[in-house]
Amino acid sequence: MRTTHITKPHEVERKWFIVDATGQNLGRLSTQIAHILRGKHKPTFSPSVDTGDYVIVINADKVKVTGRKLDQKTYVRHSGYIGRRKETNLRDMLNKKPEFVLSHAVKGMLPKCNLGRKMFAKFHVYAGPEHNHQAQKPEVLALNTTL
Repeated sequence: MRTTHITKPHEVERKWFIVDATGQNLGRLSTQIAHILRGKHKPTFSPSVDTGDYVIVINADKVKVTGRKLDQKTYVRHSGYIGRRKETNLRDMLNKKPEFVLSHAVKGMLPKCNLGRKMFAKFHVYAGPEHNHQAQKPEVLALNTTL
C-alpha cells in the first residue's frame, strides 16, 4: 500500500530569493510571492508544515497598479476610540510607506494562523534597491508576469 509523504519540519531545505518589483503589478507579484512563501512550488509541499523559502523584495516603491486603484483603493485603520477611523488611499500610502502596501497584500494571501505568521516572518521588503541580506547569497528570481 502506498502512503502519502508528509514533510517533517527538519527535512525542509530553504533558499533565499530576491525579487525586483520595478514595473510589476501589485496583485500578480503578491500572489507569486505568497506561493513561494507557502512552499507550493516544491514537490515536498505539505499544507500543515512551513516548507516555504525566504523572499526579499527590492524597489517596492516602483510597483504599479492598473485602473483607478491609486485613488479608489483605501487602507483603513482605527485607534479604538470613537470617531478615530482613518482612511488612506493607495497613492498616499505608496508615498509614505511603500513597504506596507506589498506586505499587506502578501499577508492577506497567507493562512491566518501561527503557520501563516511563521511564513510571513520569512518575507522582507525594501523600498529602494539596497538590502542587508547579502550574506545569505540570495538567488535572483524572475517571476512570471503573465499569470
